[in-house]
Amino acid sequence: MEIILYLSVALIAIAFLVLVIYLAKTLNSLQTTLSSVSNTLTGLEKQLDGVTKETTELLQKTNALAEDIQEKSENLNSVVSAVKNVGTTVNKFNGTLKSLTESFDIQVEENKEKISQIVQWGNVFLELKDKWNAKRQEKKESHVVEIKRVRSH
Repeated sequence: MEIILYLSVALIAIAFLVLVIYLAKTLNSLQTTLSSVSNTLTGLEKQLDGVTKETTELLQKTNALAEDIQEKSENLNSVVSAVKNVGTTVNKFNGTLKSLTESFDIQVEENKEKISQIVQWGNVFLELKDKWNAKRQEKKESHVVEIKRVRSH
């Protein structure tokens, strides 16, 4: 029985030794894995610093761009307002021109008979002038013929 006890203790010691060896290998493997994770986290931290810096620069550029767009939008609003004012002025001018045209048409319609009489009197006057010029020309020609006849004698 004593031998069994020694064998049991020896077996327990061997089992404990095997357990310690496997535990040492596992811890060693865990240490390697944790070291690799630590290196990865260090690289990731550096990359995150770079991304943070780039994000800050991008945010500053975005803010500057937003301010520029706001300024240009305000300038564009003044241009749109000016164009609107021009449109209003053109509409008023068109209204005035339309009312003048309508007034002129009404006056022409009202004075149509008078205008017709003026045109007729103008035509009569032109006919009289043409006849008077023709008679005058005829007198000149007859006078020239008379002078030539007198000279030839």
